[in-house]
Amino acid sequence: MQELLAMKQAAREAGAILLEMQGKIVAREKGPADLVTEADVAAQHCIQQLLAAEFPDYGFLGEESDSADGSVSDSCRWVVDPIDGTTNYVHGFDNYSVSIALQQQETVVAGVIFDPVHNRMYSASLGGGALLNDVPIRTSDVGSLDKALVAASFPPGVQRDAVEVKHFVEVLMKCQALRRLGSAALNLCYVAEGKLDAYWATSLKIWDAAAGLLILAEAGGSLSNIEGGPVNLAKPRLIVASTDSLLKEMVDTLALVTK
Repeated sequence: MQELLAMKQAAREAGAILLEMQGKIVAREKGPADLVTEADVAAQHCIQQLLAAEFPDYGFLGEESDSADGSVSDSCRWVVDPIDGTTNYVHGFDNYSVSIALQQQETVVAGVIFDPVHNRMYSASLGGGALLNDVPIRTSDVGSLDKALVAASFPPGVQRDAVEVKHFVEVLMKCQALRRLGSAALNLCYVAEGKLDAYWATSLKIWDAAAGLLILAEAGGSLSNIEGGPVNLAKPRLIVASTDSLLKEMVDTLALVTK
């Protein structure tokens, strides 16, 4: 797939920019506890320029764009997060990634997520399986929460009495262990390759999840929204898990919490 090769190259070049700029830039807040850096902007510009050179008719939606160039009605568009895990990046915590998805109408048909620190390239095409550095990956076979390593994402500026905190405590009491790692895209990949067994988030954007959800699905993972229904990619409030049985237990556990 020509697009997938271009996506991998763009992700690697953006990753090189991130590594070169890390520790040399100043962060600013887009909102409370929500950071953006010069590196985000430079990496996104690199991706957009490289992909536009090969596919000039494709739309582009990036996290750091002032406005979207193209809409979901485009026949094809790129959906890009130049740094998923910006706070980690700013603090020198090496858990961040570059995420690029190719969306046709409302379907994601290809995705790559690149961890530049560890040179790990996750990729998938619709119906073609999921890969890590070109080697096939699959989810774990963990089917119960008490044996599961789980991750969660919180929204920026989460409050003490927020439902997300109540969810966290409820799952913490039932799972084997619970982590907050800081990159939604990498969390989805970790479930896809069996490092994590489940993950949930309530405040993601399409660019956080588009590539990772395809990689997860192609690795055999299970997914739903928080209520157990289909995931809305435009507003991805989601749960993903290694197996259907673990997904059901995660849905039931989160349902115990009321706002």
